[in-house]
Amino acid sequence: MIQYNITYHTFFNPMSNISKRLQAIDALRGLVILIMMVDHVRETFYLHYQVPDPMLIPSTEESLFFSRVLAHICAPVFVVLTGLSAYLYQAKNNSIRMTREFLIKRGLFLIFLELIVINFAWTGKFPPDVIYLQVIWAIGLSMLALAALIGLPKKLLWVISLVIIFGHNLLDQISFSNVPIIHSLWLILHERGWIEFGDVIRFRTSYPVLPWISVITLGYCIGTQVFDQSVEPNKRNKILLTFGLSSLTLFFILRFINVYGDQAWSIMPTFTESLMSFFNVTKYPPSLLFILWNVGIGLILLVLLQKVETKNWIKPLIVFGSVPMFFYIVHLYVLKGLYLIAVEVFGKNYGDYYGVSSVGMLWLISLFLCIGLYPLMVKFSNFKHKNKHIPFLKYF
Repeated sequence: MIQYNITYHTFFNPMSNISKRLQAIDALRGLVILIMMVDHVRETFYLHYQVPDPMLIPSTEESLFFSRVLAHICAPVFVVLTGLSAYLYQAKNNSIRMTREFLIKRGLFLIFLELIVINFAWTGKFPPDVIYLQVIWAIGLSMLALAALIGLPKKLLWVISLVIIFGHNLLDQISFSNVPIIHSLWLILHERGWIEFGDVIRFRTSYPVLPWISVITLGYCIGTQVFDQSVEPNKRNKILLTFGLSSLTLFFILRFINVYGDQAWSIMPTFTESLMSFFNVTKYPPSLLFILWNVGIGLILLVLLQKVETKNWIKPLIVFGSVPMFFYIVHLYVLKGLYLIAVEVFGKNYGDYYGVSSVGMLWLISLFLCIGLYPLMVKFSNFKHKNKHIPFLKYF
């Protein structure tokens, strides 16, 4: 009989009341992992149709737009759950020092993976001439930042998180292009751009980290607020639902006001185009509206998944969510291999790229990959569960 790793053993005592909620956390993580895979299939087999950020409504087909918007939920949920898990680790061990050490080690490990293992999966070049600093890098740096912050009073952590979330768009027009050293730091923190070291290597700061630091801190603060042992499950759900609905309400209010939080939206020739304009928010770096919308949906999904976490049909999501980093690395290399095979067999049918002809094909490829990778995820999840004494495995 297949044994499912349905609890996130790194952070919980399996006998505690809170540990029963881990299935929903893993299920949420698993859900967004599979949504993420669709977007990565797009970035592999739909490169002939580039999508800027934010998207250009008149030239973007509807199915591609809404697939991309759906994928926006992935990074915010990953980062919020990382902060939440940090609090749960601290609650289990009753030690800020141990939590800080874990965050530092895990953060450095993620940065290493991004620079070496993951970057090679995208570019296929070693040594690389370009290194893309993407979501795993951003999570790693955010964990280092959280490690420095967690000793502060809870109220101050809430203030820091919310001030950055609501205020960082005020920094959008600031640039330090005339001050090279500060400019490089600013590109890491808040402005997407290129950091160049002569003709040797360039870094692309795809995920400026300042807003993500606020999101991981928010996840930690939510943990302190609702995942304390003294909070009853029903009350916990009500608070999470209130947070989620409040976040969405603020999104709609600010979006209708159309003054602050992202680029303005506009009424367009058709209703669908107007709707697309309304939800066309900025990811790099994540705007206030991007964070409000996606974190709000993530928290509501967490509540809903707790209601079905014991159902058999939810177990595949739990399995995927229990081995997130292993899945992340494996699926990138599988996609790279499939792309090289496709080029070898079919040639480059769209200029410099091989690609499929429709967004529907992207979803179909993703479905087959999900089914094909699932048995491997089950085996690794079981292996991870049975070998908890191996410290290295907890990072996957």
